[in-house]
Amino acid sequence: MSAHHEALIQAMVLISASDGSMEDSEIASIGRIIRDAPVFSGFDMNQLRPITEACAAALSQEDGLDLIVASIVDKLDTQLAETAYAFALDIAASDGKVAPEEMSILEMLRHSLNIDRLIAAGIERGTRARFYQS
Repeated sequence: MSAHHEALIQAMVLISASDGSMEDSEIASIGRIIRDAPVFSGFDMNQLRPITEACAAALSQEDGLDLIVASIVDKLDTQLAETAYAFALDIAASDGKVAPEEMSILEMLRHSLNIDRLIAAGIERGTRARFYQS
């Protein structure tokens, strides 16, 4: 397992769990991203459950949010920071609504990953376009 794979999955699980539950649509979106995104080429799907369980266990700790965000930042190089943010946005949008808790975590993640506000706005606009529901 690659550290960047773990960090990208942690970012998605973090957003999914931020509103207190992981919706089926969010879980399905995580699986779809892992299966389809070129960055996950070679990822062993058998590692998904241990990564998500470890992330959920860490989040249940008192300082779990800080631990997971620090882990994500530590394991990603700057080129994948925007990818992690984009994947997190996709998970937040996958159930058709972005909860206030998700917005707060997304902002924290953006700042922690040092993603420029203008770059983030472009990523966010792309997510809105992909997940628009008429």
